Amino acid sequence: MYSLVRNLLFCLPAEASHSVTLPLLDLAKRTGLIGLISAGPIPPTPVTAMGLTFSNPVGLAAGLDKNADHIDALGALGFGFLEVGTLTPRPQPGNPKPRLFRLAPQHAIINRMGFNNKGIDHALASIARSSYRGVLGINIGKNFDTPVENAADDYLICMRKCYSAASYIVVNLSSPNTPGLRSLQFGDDLRRLLSLLKTEQATLTQIHGKKVPLAVKIAPDLDDNEVRLIASALLDNEIEGVIATNTTLDRGAVQDSPWKDQAGGLSGAPLTGKSTHVIRVMKEAVGDAIPIIGVGGILSGEDARAKIDAGACLVQIYTGFIYRGPELISESVAAIAVSRQ
Repeated sequence: MYSLVRNLLFCLPAEASHSVTLPLLDLAKRTGLIGLISAGPIPPTPVTAMGLTFSNPVGLAAGLDKNADHIDALGALGFGFLEVGTLTPRPQPGNPKPRLFRLAPQHAIINRMGFNNKGIDHALASIARSSYRGVLGINIGKNFDTPVENAADDYLICMRKCYSAASYIVVNLSSPNTPGLRSLQFGDDLRRLLSLLKTEQATLTQIHGKKVPLAVKIAPDLDDNEVRLIASALLDNEIEGVIATNTTLDRGAVQDSPWKDQAGGLSGAPLTGKSTHVIRVMKEAVGDAIPIIGVGGILSGEDARAKIDAGACLVQIYTGFIYRGPELISESVAAIAVSRQ
């Protein structure tokens, strides 16, 4: 069923297809037809990480449901957890269109969306109306017109607002589509930001009576030493999780594509090896102190298992989900279960 629907949707431009698909999923959920395209019954395979229990280790990465408008439908597809966003303090339109390109032969996508979203307040209202009760990550970022030196202000605003609604909060420092953002992954800028966020976490824990873990999302375009330096900052600040990785600027694997010169982050199959390598280096650096969520180029159960074998305890899918549909969820859960036997 999904293959048929996908072929029809792929006749549309990539962003138009995205805009059509999510409301169709909502309709399927409301009419009781979601089972026709869901992953089917997935045996519980619970995983504990960041002090949370996930019903299975395969989640939806941020970016698909930026505004948390579709979490009821997405939650019915078999995911062990969902992540929404990236969300910013104020609504923003993102970059001019076209900004999303489908590289079908390479099973890849290039996007330069630019944190287009309706703002943190809209997302929180959507979450409050939803019936989804699974693990929900909220991915936060800075507005495009906030100077990088003031980025902490935006992260703190979002963190304060979403704290009570989030199972965990993701600090996105690695999108290539917001100028200057990736510089926050390094040196004193990173340590200063993490320190501020941890101080705020302690305050919010007292106010809300619960500790919401913080995870940091990093880029794949890091050398091994840069990964180790980030790991050191995460360990020193007692950050609860790391998500590896975001999209890549590397075009080496898509030189045959007519879209290769489009600006933006590349995701999908060309990212598989880079992401898994970063996970492996990060795991060597943090050991068991910080759980790793592996994401990037998961197109099969074997890809998911490779992330786990490299050191991740959970995985997320996005581009692979676009190409494979809910079948990829059950296939990945099964492959990871075999890996853990």
